[in-house]
Amino acid sequence: MSNSSSVNQFLLLTFADTRELQLLHFSLFLGIYLAALLGNGLIITAAAYNHHLHTPMYFFLFNLSLLDLGTISTTVPKSMANSLWDTRAISYSGCAAQVFLLAFFLSAEYSVLTIMAYDRFVAICKPLHYGTIVDSRACVKMAAAAWASGFLHALLHTANTFSIPLCQSNVLEQFFCEIPQILKLSCSDSYLRELGVLVVSVCLGFGCFVFIVVSYVQIFTAVLRIPSEQGQHKAFSMCLPHLAVVSLFVSTGMVAYLKPPSVTSPALDLVVAVLYSVVPPAVNPLIYSMRNKELKDALKKLIQLVLFQQQ
Repeated sequence: MSNSSSVNQFLLLTFADTRELQLLHFSLFLGIYLAALLGNGLIITAAAYNHHLHTPMYFFLFNLSLLDLGTISTTVPKSMANSLWDTRAISYSGCAAQVFLLAFFLSAEYSVLTIMAYDRFVAICKPLHYGTIVDSRACVKMAAAAWASGFLHALLHTANTFSIPLCQSNVLEQFFCEIPQILKLSCSDSYLRELGVLVVSVCLGFGCFVFIVVSYVQIFTAVLRIPSEQGQHKAFSMCLPHLAVVSLFVSTGMVAYLKPPSVTSPALDLVVAVLYSVVPPAVNPLIYSMRNKELKDALKKLIQLVLFQQQ
């Protein structure tokens, strides 16, 4: 293959070779996908229709659930279809779409998680000014900025990645189209341009990570000064789910993109990819609903309403 224009399709990595294991993979991914659809769908519906949840925290959680649905819908359905139909192929345009959408949803989600850290910081450290600093207009602007930055970030990465000449092969050692795997197929030094963009993205991501850490240092300092144990418990209940989601997102992303090349292998890359692209969207709704009484009550009312209408 002389260049990327001659590539009509890519071949993705399969989870199994035998038909029985392929069907098992399909069943497992189907279960995870349905769980993610159900969990995030319930949160989206509850946050949209329950007026008690019309607050900045649940507005951002609404956006986070939308992004989680987008992330898991970008990779899992195609992998399920390939296992079901015993194929490895994905079209060139389909691969470009996966790269763009995954970069878009993941970068926008990281931005929303950073904004949520700021929201928690203002709510706990500056409670008297919370209503004026994080009002409805500010929430919409911050959410729009997160989605717009994700779009521009994805557009830049996709354009750079698919302008690189490919001549090594069309076989990707991953179950979806991942930028590092596509760069391995490059036959020229032009891939250094995309590596430069990746380095800039890592620096920006590290900046967001530092902002989150500094925010939580100040949050926990303020929480420990609260005299009542009940007040401390309420503050921790607001922050710990978000901190758990951030930890899961950042840790899996760091392992995926910052691990040394010497420890890489197709099996390890596969496990890490599942951890950062499949597990968080399915687990996040559970994390947010475990310690959140308001959300659990809203979800109970929503489920009861649905069951009542079916009777």
